[in-house]
Amino acid sequence: MKPMLRLENLTVEFGRGAQRVRAVHEVSFDIAQGETLGLVGESGSGKSSLGRAVLQLIPVAGGSVHFEGQELVGLSSGKMRSLRRHVQMVFQDPSLNPRQRAGDMLSEVLSTHALHTGAERGPRIAQLLDLVGLKTEHAERFPHEFSGGQKQRLGIARALAVEPSFIVADEPLSALDMSIQAQIVNLLIRLREQLGLTLLFISHDLDMVQYLCDRVVVLYLGRVMEIASTVELFSSPAHPYTRALLSAAPVPDPDQAPPQVVLHGDPPSPLNPPSGCVFRTRCPHALAACAETTPELRPTSAGRLLACWRHDELN
Repeated sequence: MKPMLRLENLTVEFGRGAQRVRAVHEVSFDIAQGETLGLVGESGSGKSSLGRAVLQLIPVAGGSVHFEGQELVGLSSGKMRSLRRHVQMVFQDPSLNPRQRAGDMLSEVLSTHALHTGAERGPRIAQLLDLVGLKTEHAERFPHEFSGGQKQRLGIARALAVEPSFIVADEPLSALDMSIQAQIVNLLIRLREQLGLTLLFISHDLDMVQYLCDRVVVLYLGRVMEIASTVELFSSPAHPYTRALLSAAPVPDPDQAPPQVVLHGDPPSPLNPPSGCVFRTRCPHALAACAETTPELRPTSAGRLLACWRHDELN
């Protein structure tokens, strides 16, 4: 079965000359229809840049993005606008217009795409609000009358208004209380099943990634370190960076915590990344070869993909 989304050597750069930053470096992966793929990594790893590049919200310096077989990189603005009915984004901050009522926000989206005109408009807005767990009367409220969780639900409703098949959710939980985070994740699960959505879920909350996602991509300084099924990744992380990420996550029972992996030093500057493997300056298992050549992302016998010179040992 062909993937819904395919990235091939996707590269994103900011700045020029000595100030050039390569935020995403030759990233490749697929997302199957109906799958939820998690994207994790430290702050500054390139997660949000990658998510925005997928939807062509920022320029791409190299590589390709295929959605249902169609190349998005270099697509004309007119064709991309038409395609945005099928690909949408949910942001960390819904950025709601403080002067618009909730119903007017949804109506504006429908008007932009010429959907549900005339007498159909009101029932569709009510349906969208109900779909995300809000009430019909919420259509008359302004943003300041909503809680944080309700604002995020409204942001999700806005993305769903055009009936997309693929959604990039960029840190949709990070501004919410823990109990509200669980509600939003459960909402995403229900919507995925009810609407047949495919999701790219960007988050630093590993518990929610484990709960929601089918597979996980681990990024470090713009490069993919590991790709594995969620079960494999959380039960037996292979890359040293993945192990460090999981060991740093809080767990309810300290006796069940994974072995602590301590990373020394700060992440390198993206203006001057290390040669070879970008993780080598903090890796407790670095070899001489790690400074010379960048390891390729290769499959292991367990079915995961791993970018490490100690590939065979970690397999």
